[in-house]
Amino acid sequence: MVKEFANSQDLVSVENIHENTVVLKDGSLRQILMVQGINFSLKSEEEQNVITQAYQNFLNSLEYSVQITIHSRKINIQKYLNDLDKRMQEESSPLLQNQISEYKEFVHKFVQDNAIMEKTFLLVVPWFPPFVRKPSSFSIPFLGNKKTVPQENLENEAVFKENLLQLRQRVTEVTEGLAGIGLEAIVLSDQELIELLYNFHNPETIEKETLPMPDRQAGMPDAKK
Repeated sequence: MVKEFANSQDLVSVENIHENTVVLKDGSLRQILMVQGINFSLKSEEEQNVITQAYQNFLNSLEYSVQITIHSRKINIQKYLNDLDKRMQEESSPLLQNQISEYKEFVHKFVQDNAIMEKTFLLVVPWFPPFVRKPSSFSIPFLGNKKTVPQENLENEAVFKENLLQLRQRVTEVTEGLAGIGLEAIVLSDQELIELLYNFHNPETIEKETLPMPDRQAGMPDAKK
């Protein structure tokens, strides 16, 4: 008897990514905020106490659960090395060309011998439509489970728009709360969500691109990339 293996897509809880929103297979929605960190250790004790109290007040003000995730990823420096190559070719001075070449080799060898990691701070804001059973807690894998609902619920654009409006109201509340602590947060776009989820499900691979803080107004999603 041939043993049947599960399709990899069956193990992923994501059904679709649409309008800066992750649609899960259970019909619930998520928007993911990337939060810019602050150097807490460089603050004075008084400033640290103010930030801590503000963060506590922010969490207590929420009437729903959110998921906070710290994503560590290996930095890909290939684009930086390519830029050094281009700079070396454009440089007319042999001395500077040699210095750029030596610097490039140093960086390349250093990264080979030492994993350079980057931490990304993410906050997941959920919305559970009435037809979705809300989980008792967020003690579940990143973004949710893979319980399915009738496909017509996922394809109904009017229902999606209505639920998306509710989710965006929550996101606005969260971004304003974070701003009160001095933290800038933006909603990840479709392309950024795809890259993020790819990195989550392929942790051993080196990313093709980095995922910097997009140069957009905090909390304002960019519908077109």
